[in-house]
Amino acid sequence: MEKPTSFPQQEQSQPGDEHKMMPEPEFIRKDYKGSGRLQGKVALVTGGDSGIGRSAVVHFAHEGADVAIVYYNEHKDAEDTKKLVEEQGRKCLLISGDLKDEEFCKKAVQKTVAELGALNILVNNAAVQFPEKEFKDITGEQVRETFETNIYPFFYMTREALKHLAKGDSIINTTSVTAYRGSEHLIDYSSTKGAIVTFTRSTSAMLAEKGIRVNGIAPGPVWTPLIPASFEPDEVAKFGQDTPMKRAGQPSEVGPAYVFLASEDASYITGQVIHINGGEMTGG
Repeated sequence: MEKPTSFPQQEQSQPGDEHKMMPEPEFIRKDYKGSGRLQGKVALVTGGDSGIGRSAVVHFAHEGADVAIVYYNEHKDAEDTKKLVEEQGRKCLLISGDLKDEEFCKKAVQKTVAELGALNILVNNAAVQFPEKEFKDITGEQVRETFETNIYPFFYMTREALKHLAKGDSIINTTSVTAYRGSEHLIDYSSTKGAIVTFTRSTSAMLAEKGIRVNGIAPGPVWTPLIPASFEPDEVAKFGQDTPMKRAGQPSEVGPAYVFLASEDASYITGQVIHINGGEMTGG
């Protein structure tokens, strides 16, 4: 797979507009071979319609899992992801709604269990970000939107999921490299990602005796629709070049980590975070 080292300036896209991105994100390697590591499992992935979430969904399907995707309103992208799952002979349930709504989160879990028969893997992944160059521009409304989208649903989804998860099942939370090094233009976003790290560690300690593993994944710069939707074209063109590997990652380079943490291969791992960031050193 040829890896881009820079990205051309382009028209701003919205989250989920993969077909408008140059190059289009790669969600799974063409030579990826599933080995049935999640055969018979059911996964629920928030923000699973595009980006890293879509990569996790598609990899889960290749490994034998049925998947429920929770997304906001990107219906075409969700349908495209569903087709990729069904091509693997797996079931895919689409659930559209606002994760900031606690009642919706409860119903999403309930619908997953009702229609797919179980729940074994919860991936808390959905997030928003609003770059600001000046602290004075971070409004109270923006802070509320960021926190209510990026961390509150982790509580809502996990609480409801625990009614169905059992020994051997797992929760995987998407945090970020910004939780460890901060970000001068994503202060509210990186704050929520730091909260996710602590949420992961604390929840893992609570659930260890139940045999339910809770881990996190901290991507660095990954080429997803969130990037051109969030940054100016000149920033997009340089995206990822400040990493030791001098390029952004592809979603296909992140998705396999979700499979690993969801599978028996990670049976002795809980409360940990996998860093996929092109070589940037982080503490913790």
